[in-house]
Amino acid sequence: MKISVVVPVHNETDNVETLIAEIHQALSSHDAYEMIFVDDGSTDDTGAKLQNAMQQYPALRVLRHQRSCGQSRAVHSGVLAAQYPWIATLDGDGQNDPADIPNLVAVWQQQNDSRLWMLAGFRHQRNDTGWRKFSSKFANAIRQAILHDATPDTGCGLKLFLRERFLALPYFDHIHRFLPALMQMAGGNVISVKVNHRPRNFGQSKYGTLDRALVGIVDLAGVVWLKKRHSLPVVSEVARG
Repeated sequence: MKISVVVPVHNETDNVETLIAEIHQALSSHDAYEMIFVDDGSTDDTGAKLQNAMQQYPALRVLRHQRSCGQSRAVHSGVLAAQYPWIATLDGDGQNDPADIPNLVAVWQQQNDSRLWMLAGFRHQRNDTGWRKFSSKFANAIRQAILHDATPDTGCGLKLFLRERFLALPYFDHIHRFLPALMQMAGGNVISVKVNHRPRNFGQSKYGTLDRALVGIVDLAGVVWLKKRHSLPVVSEVARG
C-alpha cells in the first residue's frame, strides 16, 4: 500500500520536528510513502522548522496557507496534493501516535473488503482533561444517535482512507468530524480501530469546547440535510442488442 500522510499544523513549532521523525520511523520500511505537512497560516516558527526538516527528510513535502483556513481545509489541501491512493491523517499536536499507521494498514489488509474505504482511529484511553473527555463523549453520543454512523470517536485525527473517495465527498468546513457518516452515505464501509492517544507535551489546543459545540450543531444539521437528499442508484449497463 502506498500512503500519503497528511498533517495539518497551526503554531506547532515545538511538535513538528518530533512528529516528522516519528512518521519517518513508522513508515521508513513501507513500500512507498510521503508526508505532507500543511502549515495553516502559522505565526510562529512552524514554517521555518518544516522548511529545515525538508533537507533531512526527502519524503517530506510542505504546503502553506497564507492565512489560517481551519483544519478541514488544511486536510483537503494536503489530500489534493497527495500522490498516493491511500491517505493517513494525523493531528499536528503529537497526541496521535504515528506507530499506529502500520497497524491500521494491517487491519485493512486482514478485512478483504473492497468497499472498506476508511479506518477511523478510536482513542479508547484519552489523555485529556476530564471535561474534554466528557464533552467529546457527549458529542459522539449525540452524533451517533442522529447519524447512526457506528463510529465511537469521529474526533480522532488518526484516520486511513482512500483519496479518491474523500475527494468525491461534498466539502464543507469541519468535514473531518463527519467523515465516517459521509463515507457510509456514499456507499463505503468504515470500521473503527483502537489507537494510542498521548498527552500534549507542548502548546495548547486551538479549539475551545464551546466553539466546537456551537459549530457542531450547525454542521450536524447540515450533514442530516445531505443524507436526506442523497441517493445511491443501482446502475447496470445495457448490453447491445
